[in-house]
Amino acid sequence: MLQDKKIVFSGVQPSGNLTIGNYLGAIKNFSRFSEDYKTFYCVVDLHAITVRQVPAELRRRTYETLALYMACGLDETKNTLFVQSHVPAHAELGWVLDCYTMFGELSRMTQFKDKSSKNAQNINAGLFTYPSLMAADILLYQTDLVPVGIDQKQHLELARDIAIRFNQIYGDTFTVPDGYIPTDTMKIMSLAEPTSKMSKSDKNPNAVVYILDSKDDVLRKFKKAVTDSEAVVRYSEDKPGVSNLMTVYRAFTGKSFEEIEREFDGKGYGDFKLAVGEVCADGLAPVRDEFARLMADKAHLEDVMKRGADEAAYYARKTMSKVRRKIGFVN
Repeated sequence: MLQDKKIVFSGVQPSGNLTIGNYLGAIKNFSRFSEDYKTFYCVVDLHAITVRQVPAELRRRTYETLALYMACGLDETKNTLFVQSHVPAHAELGWVLDCYTMFGELSRMTQFKDKSSKNAQNINAGLFTYPSLMAADILLYQTDLVPVGIDQKQHLELARDIAIRFNQIYGDTFTVPDGYIPTDTMKIMSLAEPTSKMSKSDKNPNAVVYILDSKDDVLRKFKKAVTDSEAVVRYSEDKPGVSNLMTVYRAFTGKSFEEIEREFDGKGYGDFKLAVGEVCADGLAPVRDEFARLMADKAHLEDVMKRGADEAAYYARKTMSKVRRKIGFVN
């Protein structure tokens, strides 16, 4: 029963190829919640359209994102996996929460400023209000914990503020969610600009390693990774490129930074980059193989989508019934 377990919710946009940053920093860790929590993992296609999408590509990436969830270890029998637009209550609650979100709160969102600068020809209302929809995604399932990266922390804080505001007006309606940032979460930086986070929308293909890259591509990209002139493998704030590569190596090998430093003591960056590329490519190989198997069976993916949406909609209806009654809508 839902009441017996705390709730975890997270979502990933189907708006681009997922990177090793998405994998190591988020999706790989999602499965840890499957046994002890009721988990909802969503492909957030409604969020994706704040930026213009090619319809055929959006459909393809929706399948791909669901398949990647599963290939990265999310068992559809232990997790509710679904597509956001298949549960209309997300959009309904999103509009309701728009009416309880202040203009000033939305205007302070740093991601709105960032995305506006990158999409100057399409600064639409959805781009401005999507944090309210994100709050709806979370609050719809009475979520207790949201696995969240630093870049989304501001949005989670807004979701908490909206929940508290609504509860103060109408009484206990929404669970006020907490963020969950594992201490071992990996923040993977760009291979070309190691002071910036690796982004799936980066226009430099050598800056980003995608989960589905071939082994040759992975090795080539790490070979080109920016380091420094010291030629010493050492973890330090003043060595962002090398430190980033060490973070990737640690993620795939489980070795500590101290162990990595000893392993490559006296060796050059060429050897180190090759080793990082090898462990990364080998670590991703099972994911790529499982992804290919899943994508070859669209009927199974559609079955997972349907079952997930049916279950998600059941819990969403319970929340929306309460919300409608409290704000005065006629059932």
